[in-house]
Amino acid sequence: MAMLPLVLHWFFIEWYSGKKSSSALFQHVTALFECSMAAIITLLVSDPVGVLYIRSCRVLMLSDWYTMLYNPSPDYVTTVHCTHEAVYPLYTIVFIYYAFCLVLMMLLRPLLVKKIACGLGKSDRFKSIYAALYFFPILTVLQAVGGGLLYYAFPYIILVLSLFTLAVYMSASEIENCYDLLVRKKRLIVLFSHWLLHAYGIISISRVDKLEQDLPLLALVPTPALFYLFTSKFTEPSRILSEGANGH
Repeated sequence: MAMLPLVLHWFFIEWYSGKKSSSALFQHVTALFECSMAAIITLLVSDPVGVLYIRSCRVLMLSDWYTMLYNPSPDYVTTVHCTHEAVYPLYTIVFIYYAFCLVLMMLLRPLLVKKIACGLGKSDRFKSIYAALYFFPILTVLQAVGGGLLYYAFPYIILVLSLFTLAVYMSASEIENCYDLLVRKKRLIVLFSHWLLHAYGIISISRVDKLEQDLPLLALVPTPALFYLFTSKFTEPSRILSEGANGH
């Protein structure tokens, strides 16, 4: 949940920056700085205050995330709202982090975009910021409703979504071979970012007591990109249409 704002920032910056805009890299760095600072500040204000670690209650079961559903009702008449966060602070710390991300973005990003986004029209410069004003409330609701489910399923979600977004990006950018990938540095940055997500998902799934068996799976991180590059020529739409027209 902490990585999602950064990934979405990068996605929308890339989406709205335009092919000729030179400001995308600076916006990517700024988004990374915003999220990193928000994470550090969130850790510093959490218990214990002033240090970069937290005291956390151990998660035992899914119901630990939804204690508000277990408020007692004496005599089945009046509900006593006395439950606390059983997984403290794993549930509420995400909301605090999102608040700091939003504040830092509104303080830093508009000034940066106004100064360096000269390759975009006035109406397009702030679209990545407007997008953040939409996805932050969505992420907040997602954490509030599905925090427990995400806690158990996030490694698999990361792997599936990172594979899907990598395929969409390479297809939209018309990357069909290694040369198309290397011709622009921005494409390499996107590729390495997805590889980091792949690796993070694999490490999250790995068993702590059997790391020596699971960590070699990290060698599979480049496999999806290589598979796409080697097979894209067989699925090119123009080739399929031409072969269909020829009766092959």
